Amino acid sequence: MRKLLVANRGEIAIRVIRAARELGIPTVAVCSEPDVEALHARAADEQVVIGPASAARSYLDVDAVLKAAAEVGADAVHPGYGFLSERADFAERLDQAGIAFVGPSAEAIRLMGDKALARSTAAHAGVPTVPGSDGPVAGVPEALDVAAEIGYPVAVKAAAGGGGRGIRVVGTPEELRTAVPTAQAEATAAFGHGEVYLERFVEHAHHVEVQVFGDGSRFLHLGERECSLQRRRQKILEEAPSPSISQQVREAMTAAAVRLAAEVSYRGAGTVEFLYDPDHHEFFFIEMNTRIQVEHPITEMVTGRDLVREQLSVAAGNPLSFTQEDVEVRGHSIELRLNAENPAMQFMPSPGPLEVMRMPAGPFVRIDSGYEQGTAVSPYYDSLLAKVVVWDENRPRALARARRALDEVHIVGVHTTAPFLREVLDLPEVVEGRYHSTFLEAWMADGAKTRETA
Repeated sequence: MRKLLVANRGEIAIRVIRAARELGIPTVAVCSEPDVEALHARAADEQVVIGPASAARSYLDVDAVLKAAAEVGADAVHPGYGFLSERADFAERLDQAGIAFVGPSAEAIRLMGDKALARSTAAHAGVPTVPGSDGPVAGVPEALDVAAEIGYPVAVKAAAGGGGRGIRVVGTPEELRTAVPTAQAEATAAFGHGEVYLERFVEHAHHVEVQVFGDGSRFLHLGERECSLQRRRQKILEEAPSPSISQQVREAMTAAAVRLAAEVSYRGAGTVEFLYDPDHHEFFFIEMNTRIQVEHPITEMVTGRDLVREQLSVAAGNPLSFTQEDVEVRGHSIELRLNAENPAMQFMPSPGPLEVMRMPAGPFVRIDSGYEQGTAVSPYYDSLLAKVVVWDENRPRALARARRALDEVHIVGVHTTAPFLREVLDLPEVVEGRYHSTFLEAWMADGAKTRETA
């Protein structure tokens, strides 16, 4: 690997640039016109402007990224997460151009990107799947038959969905009659095709994901992460290991994730996501993310493994540098997603200049950010300001360190979610590890009602 083009922006682009620099690989940042002075654009060895502010005409423009790679002579591209990271056509076109894609094969991306196909592939690998339709449902009559068999409530999901989008939960046949055509129309608008499938909706479930790695012939896991603290199906806090599962469930879940990785001859870093039903001690496959995850730092903290460096090594044609026996999970790590949003205004994005940006430090505190004091939070892209990541020898101490770290955050110029996150860390359900994937929104709704009647 002689030169790496990083097809992303913000903190993940900087994360990749740092790993490449440690390996002695020159880097090229792509950027939109408003991002010319962004931190990631200045961090790389070279910079190429690929389009205007609109992501569709810059960071999502496959032709523009390929042209940039050819112009600078890059022989590898790292897509980060989001944007082009799970576009099979992008991986194929890079391959055709003789440029290494830092990620799995286009075939694996396509297979796992179609949620209905991913379910059937998981079932073939012996990975438990949520009871539901065998594939996309043809229409309302078939959906009603499936729902009657698996029981309500059910989730109607877009086959090409992701990131919590394209999901509708219904509790009755009447609701389902309306939800199916609505979901099909929404899926067509958002993802390009309208196929939807049905799954049983597991109430009070936990969202637990397993980090897997493969080199095409050998496959392993690096433990799991609890990702159940969510708002609008978007994660706000993740921790590793999960406080909600037993060692027996952990071993079964990680083994299932590795079986799925082997089933698709996976190459690089991937995440297999599961729903865990604590009432019945069962877990079910949700989907596989064929890229590095936002929350990968907590896995790095508890295993001592640099996942991005390993991605680059495998993409360069090397075998995995460690075995399953080498993976040891030590202590506990927590990641808090600090967004430039105003919690008092329904989490409205808060772009603007960072007049003051003082972030926490100290033992075992890691800050991943695409911003620094004097730069501006862009109104054009997502509002993630920084990831505050901590580690300690056990969960109570990690929680204490996370509280201390948040108390040190001092931002002037934009609103942030730091006060909201700090409040969440003190909730008894969070302290005791008893939260589930719908807990946070229920707590927020109760608080809103309380304020309205006060």
